Amino acid sequence: MAERGASGGGSGGDSLDKSITLPPDEIFRNLENAKRFAIDIGGSLTKLAYYSTVQHKVAKVRSFDHPGKDVEQDHEPPYEISVQEEITARLHFIKFENTYMEACLDFIRDHLVNTETKVIQATGGGAYKFKDLIEEKLRLKVDKEDVMTCLIKGCNFVLKNIPHEAFMYQKDSDPEFRFQTNHPNIFPYLLVNIGSGVSIVKVETEDRFEWIGGSSIGGGTFWGLGALLTKTKKFDELLQLASRGRHANVDMLVQDIYGGAHQTLGLSGNLIASSFGKSATADREFSKEDMAKSLLHMISNDIGQLACLYAKLHGLDRVYFGGFFIRGHPVTMRTITYSINFFSKGEVQALFLRHEGYLGAIGAFLKGAEQDNPNQYSWGENYAASSGLMSTSPELCPTQRARSGTFDLLEMDRLERPLVNLPLLLDPSSYVPDTVDLTDDALARQYWLTCFEEALDGVVKRAVASQPESMDAVERAEKFRQKYWGKLQTLRHQPFAYGTLTVRSLLDTREHCLNEFNFPDPYSKVKQKENGLALKCFQSVTRSLDSLGWEERQLALVKGLLAGNVFDWGAKAVSDVLESDPQFGFEEAKRKLQERPWLVDSYTKWLQRLKGPPHKCALIFADNSGIDIILGVFPFVRELLFRGTEVILACNSGPALNDVTYSESLIVAERIAAMDPIICTALREDRLLLVQTGSSSPCLDLSLCTFQTTTCMVLPFTMWVLWTKLKSLVEKCLSPLSILLACSSVLSAKSRLDKGLAVLVRERGADLVVIEGMGRAIHTNYHALLRCESLKLAVVKNAWLAERLGGQLFSVIFKYEVPTK
Repeated sequence: MAERGASGGGSGGDSLDKSITLPPDEIFRNLENAKRFAIDIGGSLTKLAYYSTVQHKVAKVRSFDHPGKDVEQDHEPPYEISVQEEITARLHFIKFENTYMEACLDFIRDHLVNTETKVIQATGGGAYKFKDLIEEKLRLKVDKEDVMTCLIKGCNFVLKNIPHEAFMYQKDSDPEFRFQTNHPNIFPYLLVNIGSGVSIVKVETEDRFEWIGGSSIGGGTFWGLGALLTKTKKFDELLQLASRGRHANVDMLVQDIYGGAHQTLGLSGNLIASSFGKSATADREFSKEDMAKSLLHMISNDIGQLACLYAKLHGLDRVYFGGFFIRGHPVTMRTITYSINFFSKGEVQALFLRHEGYLGAIGAFLKGAEQDNPNQYSWGENYAASSGLMSTSPELCPTQRARSGTFDLLEMDRLERPLVNLPLLLDPSSYVPDTVDLTDDALARQYWLTCFEEALDGVVKRAVASQPESMDAVERAEKFRQKYWGKLQTLRHQPFAYGTLTVRSLLDTREHCLNEFNFPDPYSKVKQKENGLALKCFQSVTRSLDSLGWEERQLALVKGLLAGNVFDWGAKAVSDVLESDPQFGFEEAKRKLQERPWLVDSYTKWLQRLKGPPHKCALIFADNSGIDIILGVFPFVRELLFRGTEVILACNSGPALNDVTYSESLIVAERIAAMDPIICTALREDRLLLVQTGSSSPCLDLSLCTFQTTTCMVLPFTMWVLWTKLKSLVEKCLSPLSILLACSSVLSAKSRLDKGLAVLVRERGADLVVIEGMGRAIHTNYHALLRCESLKLAVVKNAWLAERLGGQLFSVIFKYEVPTK
């Protein structure tokens, strides 16, 4: 990009390329499709927000157009795959120093293409100072928004949409950051915004909040007095001085006044009795570091006590701190945390936010987008493009970090469906999906990070193989490798960068990076082939099961579920076998299984339950494509249906590894229904429902399930059958009357409107949840407590994990739980 120094004027007029050496399109991404802007300008930092539409590739599956396609034929796939373009919405948030303001505005102006935006929402003190510059550069009218309203809207948004947004800071712990599970109801809470002064706001609902107090002693006080005391003018340099200081050299402590007698008062001798107390009597010079530390303690303690008193006065136990005084600085968070704990005796939590610097910009954007009602959607953090807590911009080389560390990025993708808690959770507020916190468990963290690093070559190879006709697949796959490798290295040094680090978050980050470089479903062809092969075996498997006595059949069904779960391409022990032995199949997998008694074995208890009345409705979360879903899950579903139990079969909305997707499950069910009268009748009578979970992860978070109806979320199978039958009849060129008569039997069946998983579970009265697979039942939900009976089963396909659980490779988890009445 050519330099634009002559056009700008002022110190910020250099081109963005020259001033920060970072490729600008890695910061201000997708500007050509930007639709709406907002900006929050503080004393030293600017936070820009904009909305864009992103075109990306998605893998689509559908039945073959010509009728009568015989899946039994050798080498014939059960469906066709196509890669199509889809458009989704994305929110971009960029934080940078005000010194880059003019260069950034120049770059944005030069790359806007036919934007429909005429107005830019602005908040913060700088909205007045830079109003004329913004209007001149971007040719957009500046519409100033109330600062506090924007902060509250932004805070509500991140608390609702970003898991592990809030954290407690504990300096002497490992790790220092203790992330909080999002409470299903974020209200009420106290927001303490520490800018130049302090504002304390009680937030009761989305739109109801009240300023209840504040103080003139805040960040500006620390900055101003600090500058007078130390002659240091920069805020961050003051904090650096404070981090190296010893306040006890300046402050008078309790033990300085009472000596050993302080214990009779029930006070700690290290408690500050008088800030700067020693400076009045000591005849010596004090260091800048010690004075800065004393000043920081004085102001933080004052703010902490004030916040604690207001929290107690209004009966609140959650206090969120934000503002430029915080800005993620450990020394600041530590002193405020200590103050809150001391004055509340541990009853009030001091909570900080990963993205507190963006609250104003997010709120201003939401104000400007109210006509589009952005709160009707759920939004998810895009790990591939976001900087993460306490880290520099993504993928910068060391020479760039020094000059561009102030550029911090957050991107969020719109999810097509709002996500809510599964109604069957016993206590949503205490539900933690992940079994192991890798942020906390250093040994497990090192193992899994190494495991994902070693698997990277295989993922790259699979991604390239999934797009044999693409000329740039190798190049894009290499970019994926570099991106994901960089994320893994960041997480080695900063495991808290994206919240609590878990196996689930490592898997999700990999999927985000794959999508970033247009590899939407690297295992699509593998799944297509395996689904075709498994469908050919379905009838022989069910005939074999039907020939068994009842009790023998129940054990065979469970072993079939477990054997099917072996076929997981995400497990290296399995992928090595599948690649070296193409003949490895269902019977071979059964022989791999641990003999009973299993590592966790509740089968006898489960069998006894089956001798009782049937369940009303079973919710089953499926795992893998191919043998797993077709030869393991569907025979199990068939048995439940035969017993009189309705079944909701939930599959991923989007692809992840070789997990079965909702769209694939529809085609598989169509093929099985053509072979099996029990499945066919259940689908026609609406006793077997196929739904999507709202997830595109190999793991399962039961607090994020689909809720609101959409035209493609829960496709009643009767409508699917109607469409395929109608298409076949049209191809045969029958008359409209003949078509209507032929379809009447399908139309007479109950056609349901889309309800969503959470609604269906309530409506059908689900009293059994079955979760299968290592990702869904071991890495997540192993300790999840439900309101109804649950069955968690998986084969442990990782030797290290098996040993940690007390077993060996291919050990079996069969965990049947009944809630306490």
